Amino acid sequence: MGVMIDKAKAAIEKVNELGDLKGKIFTEFDPDRILAAAHAAEELAASNPGPLAGMLISVKDLYDEAGQVTSAGSLLLKNRAPAKQDSEVVRRVKEAGAIPFGRTTLSEFAYSGVGLNPHYGTPGNIFDPEGIPGGSTSGGGLTVAHGLVECALGTDTGGSIRIPSAINGLYGFKPSRLSVPGDGIHPLAKSFDTPGPLAADLDTAIRVFEVISGQTVPVPAPEAKLRIGVPSNAFVDDLDDRVKADFAMMCAKLRDAGHELVELDFGFIAENAVLNKILVASEAHAIYSPHFEELETCGDPIVLSRMRFADTLSKDDVIDAYAKRTDLIARFGSAMADVDVMIAPTLPRMAPKIAEVEADFIDHNVTMLRNTGYLNLVDACALSMPVHIDGQVVPAALMIAAPHGHDKKVLMAAHLINPLFG
Repeated sequence: MGVMIDKAKAAIEKVNELGDLKGKIFTEFDPDRILAAAHAAEELAASNPGPLAGMLISVKDLYDEAGQVTSAGSLLLKNRAPAKQDSEVVRRVKEAGAIPFGRTTLSEFAYSGVGLNPHYGTPGNIFDPEGIPGGSTSGGGLTVAHGLVECALGTDTGGSIRIPSAINGLYGFKPSRLSVPGDGIHPLAKSFDTPGPLAADLDTAIRVFEVISGQTVPVPAPEAKLRIGVPSNAFVDDLDDRVKADFAMMCAKLRDAGHELVELDFGFIAENAVLNKILVASEAHAIYSPHFEELETCGDPIVLSRMRFADTLSKDDVIDAYAKRTDLIARFGSAMADVDVMIAPTLPRMAPKIAEVEADFIDHNVTMLRNTGYLNLVDACALSMPVHIDGQVVPAALMIAAPHGHDKKVLMAAHLINPLFG
């Protein structure tokens, strides 16, 4: 028996030991299918070992896999016809030697930053069984955090890769929206949706990004120094005490390491944050409004309410929002012209309890999405990385970002910053 098959079997055993948590992490988990994929990967590696040879990768239930139903975490789509072929991202990781390892849960239709799902149940996070997992790639984040897989394929519309990564101590990369193909990935808002990886280490996240994007990320010289933008008037307001102290520590450590920190005023992003709500709701409404009556009985009422916000918008409201977003993207590019990357806390506060969010969804969801969503609004690329702090069980989370198309800059900066906080 091959090494890859043994590895898959050991991971399957770990899943079976999860008990009730298994059904909160996976929408579909078929050991026979996984072992068949491991056998195919063994055969491929014998003649043409790829850069992801033998890597176990979970797949968010938005990505088409041939023969599998893409349900988007919803009862509405659970009985749709199975996909006829793999999505392009899944095809690329399989071609590179990876083994798909189950389909993972998410907030219904990927429309939440906290990770609640009333249909499958909401899992806790790796540090707190009563804390939110982060969304919408909730199940994917936990497959990595529990050591079941090396990587999870997620998507990020307003923070759905970076939020669960931040909460669960992972590396989560939201690439530039057009750098990774979205073919065969069920949409929420195509002007924002971005596929990307969640991983336990930076090298794995970068390796998977290279495969799904077709790019190669150079490794910078260890002595290279960065010019880093530090935000004012956005990203750093209303932080909880721990996040505020952690970010101050990170900035000090970066300066001590010889990197130059430059204050950048991003108030123009914060002032236009409502555009995210308008545009994502209007794009989601266009997809799901024919099914609203059915969703009244089978859908998550919170998700349905968020999509119905678009009913309050006129056509001119939406056109105006797109125009304003185009201007913001240009302004962000100009503001970033003289720095390599910017940094910010991934989240304004530490993860709340599931019960807290159930009692006050709107405020908690807005808070969890705030910093990541600012960057989606300006069409940026961004990485969330864990920062381990002496005496703290739960790592802090630092976000490194740059304008659209500068994925390599972000990941090269992460190479330089990561050793300071590993």
